Amino acid sequence: MKLTFLGAAREVTGSCTLIEAGGHRFLVDCGMEQGKDVYPNADLPCAPGEIEAILLTHAHIDHSGRIPYLYKNGFRGPIYSTDATMDLCEIMLEDSAHIQESDAEYKNRKNRRAGRPEEEPLYTVADAQRVPEFIDTCEYGQPVHLCDGVDAVFIDAGHLLGSASIRLTLTEGGQTKTIVFSGDIGNVDQPIIRDPQFFTGADYVVME
Repeated sequence: MKLTFLGAAREVTGSCTLIEAGGHRFLVDCGMEQGKDVYPNADLPCAPGEIEAILLTHAHIDHSGRIPYLYKNGFRGPIYSTDATMDLCEIMLEDSAHIQESDAEYKNRKNRRAGRPEEEPLYTVADAQRVPEFIDTCEYGQPVHLCDGVDAVFIDAGHLLGSASIRLTLTEGGQTKTIVFSGDIGNVDQPIIRDPQFFTGADYVVME
């Protein structure tokens, strides 16, 4: 098992972790950095089309915002999330894409006047609108089988409608390990949002 932190390392935005196990590659979150760009997200060490699946903790752009970029560049695997996360992603990713397009249009007006080459948006509204086609929804507490030797469970993180912590069970070379990704954990006694649930044990825990 190998973990590569591509974002949200030494800072709290741009969450993206690559897990490699048993010859498989998948991501937990695929977020866009927000705010000051102090530690830029690392590039994927492989082509987006080689990523087999994405497990998404919640819809906030710092956890989901680069998924349309992966789609644009060849990713076609399933995206596992809760129902509410899928519904929110439809709205938030399209809005993010509109911002990408507007920013590129503004920069290109200046580039044309200065004789500089034009820039493309990171992704377009059309790219973002395709993402829900790849989302497989799951219920809290329901086992999700990703591939041979890789299973997941989502529980309510209490941060946002549909937000989740995720426990992965990985079997490789005859050894089984569990790893928990906390996602963003909410507070207790909040209106609308349920209190966070917690896993009772793991071999490894990854928290922002």
